[in-house]
Amino acid sequence: MKWVTNRRLKTIITAALAAMALTLNTASAASLRLSTPVPPGHIFSKVSERFAEELKAKSDGRLEIKVFPFGKLGRDPENAQMLQAGALNFAVIPAGFMTNRESSLNGWFLPGLFNGVEGAGKATQLPAAKAMLDKMDAQGMVGLGYVIAGMRHLISVEPVNSLTDIANKKVRAFPAPIFNEWWLSNNSAPTALPLPEIAPALTTNLLDIVDVDLDLVVALKLYQQAPNLTLTNHMTFPGIMLVSKKWWDKQSAEDQALIREVFADAEQWGIEEQAKVEQANLQTLKDAKVNIIRIDAADYAQEAKSIRDRYIENDKLIADFYNQVRAQQQ
Repeated sequence: MKWVTNRRLKTIITAALAAMALTLNTASAASLRLSTPVPPGHIFSKVSERFAEELKAKSDGRLEIKVFPFGKLGRDPENAQMLQAGALNFAVIPAGFMTNRESSLNGWFLPGLFNGVEGAGKATQLPAAKAMLDKMDAQGMVGLGYVIAGMRHLISVEPVNSLTDIANKKVRAFPAPIFNEWWLSNNSAPTALPLPEIAPALTTNLLDIVDVDLDLVVALKLYQQAPNLTLTNHMTFPGIMLVSKKWWDKQSAEDQALIREVFADAEQWGIEEQAKVEQANLQTLKDAKVNIIRIDAADYAQEAKSIRDRYIENDKLIADFYNQVRAQQQ
């Protein structure tokens, strides 16, 4: 059997995407699609559903979106590629993934910058946060805004009472450089795994700890394999609502304005909803008899400052974002 060459494979993929784009452009409004990488109960998917419902209502049914959660249309790399090709209309893609394409988005992941969903939500309206969205145009996408998925914590097989306890432990971390740097600075082994593989990996000891938001802990019932939750608030985790620029540029100015208006409402709803859900998720975990531990930010202040300083020094937009967040917090 002959192997397909890289060039041949690239040609096949390009042709497939072109065919999908052609189908998309000739289809009815009802075929608009929105992809999310997470389960239906996660805030990324909930905001997407609300956005779709409101847009359909306010456009009198002309702009109807079907939401496909949990990576049914592909993982983040495929979704980004389909957006660029015009083969997908909308997607919520984690800002962590997009840092591989736009480094200024690392500003969102500076350790210790936020201590709760409300603060991260307020930061979505800062000039520097908007400037990050503007940079999506160069990627063939339009950034409508953010979806805040709550704060990052640790769910673990064994209790983590201090970040010194994670030395030499395997931590499932989001596959982006700043996450790897953060966990390496804490002497652990960052490990990238797709979401569906996390629970089995905890069961088979391929993972010791998961760096995660509470939505995913509850949605995937990770506490069944890892019954210890350490609340750290070490980072927030925004997604970006992205639109295919190829599709966007073909829409009327009126429809573009309507889409922006509707998503702005959904964005704010998502922030308020997630603040409530954080407490509900925590109660769910308490009811499930999960062992809950709290770690103060002072426990990791030195490591956090080292990473923050390096990113702030190397990117002006990150520095602007950091300074604007700090000013907002005063």
